[in-house]
Amino acid sequence: MIKKYAYIILFFLFLVSFESKAQENKGNATIEGFNFYPNPVSNGKIFISSKSMQNKEVAIYDVLGKKVQQSTMTSKELNVSSLSPGVYIIKIKEGDATVTRKLIIK
Repeated sequence: MIKKYAYIILFFLFLVSFESKAQENKGNATIEGFNFYPNPVSNGKIFISSKSMQNKEVAIYDVLGKKVQQSTMTSKELNVSSLSPGVYIIKIKEGDATVTRKLIIK
């Protein structure tokens, strides 16, 4: 029971650290026309698009802050079937712009 609460507390601390970094980067550009779907994911694939057709650097972190997947996207589709069901943080970088979102895998 205590272990469960410890994971919950760590998860919220992790989210707070991402929010504080987002506040620091508030002046930075975001990805124009950004679209990310489906969320939650049930088929093992997500689609990420934007107005720009530039390559996107994608990093996915678990709730403890460990990087579980990293790739460079040249198309709109990203395979996440290797991830276990749960809540993750996905960070997408395109040029100088960055977007961070919560990703749910069913």
